[in-house]
Amino acid sequence: MKFDIEYVEKLAKVLADNSLTEISLEDGEQAITLRKDLVMTGAPVQTAVPQAAAPVPAVSAQEQPAEPAKKGKPITSPMVGTFYSAPSPDAKPFVEVGQTISQGDVVCIVEAMKLMNEIEAECSGKIVEICVKDGQPVEFGQVLMYVE
Repeated sequence: MKFDIEYVEKLAKVLADNSLTEISLEDGEQAITLRKDLVMTGAPVQTAVPQAAAPVPAVSAQEQPAEPAKKGKPITSPMVGTFYSAPSPDAKPFVEVGQTISQGDVVCIVEAMKLMNEIEAECSGKIVEICVKDGQPVEFGQVLMYVE
């Protein structure tokens, strides 16, 4: 059995829908393990703190919509893995800040389980920010870059 991105996404959904903390599967020489990190439990705690101080959230709420609008639409990681900006260490990056892209263009690679998964742009526009460095680990849903 070959683990493809759709299969991994289905496993992630099973993990989330059933309140599981870990799923491990092994098939011959291939294995996959999906885990929920403590980051997920930390997020609600951080959300609860600003609600206690009424003036602070009002200011934050006004700033937050303005910032994403300035940065543009995020391209997020569909899986946990390692971010690569180019197809090989000596190759030119797929995209650079200021470059115009079209929907479906490959913008980076996320390596997961020794599989190189090409990440395609979901929209057309100009790359305004690349949020991760080459070789950096990324989480599911983490913003990789913004397209304006």
